[in-house]
Amino acid sequence: MTAPTQQKLKVHGPVVVTANRLRDGAVVYRAALGGWTTDLEASAIVHSAEDAKKLLAAASEEGLDAVGPYVAPVDTAGGRVMPGNLREQIRVAGPTFDLPGTAIR
Repeated sequence: MTAPTQQKLKVHGPVVVTANRLRDGAVVYRAALGGWTTDLEASAIVHSAEDAKKLLAAASEEGLDAVGPYVAPVDTAGGRVMPGNLREQIRVAGPTFDLPGTAIR
């Protein structure tokens, strides 16, 4: 298996580094000042493969806080930062079906 920092990375537009927090599985993003945040708007947004690899390398060094960091597209049109594809929209919003015991009656 190839390490995330050694994979060939193609960046076409704005991207962030995202992962899941180990203690509770929450979706987190690499923050502009380092560390992790659950706020997509506070994430470090980059536009090149080189900058994305730097973020991935820094994220991978902090393996105790988050797991599985990878580069994800974002949409910055309209002045807001939004998930850039369906997968990321689902990760942010949660499951697309009711989990057992959570249905409203």
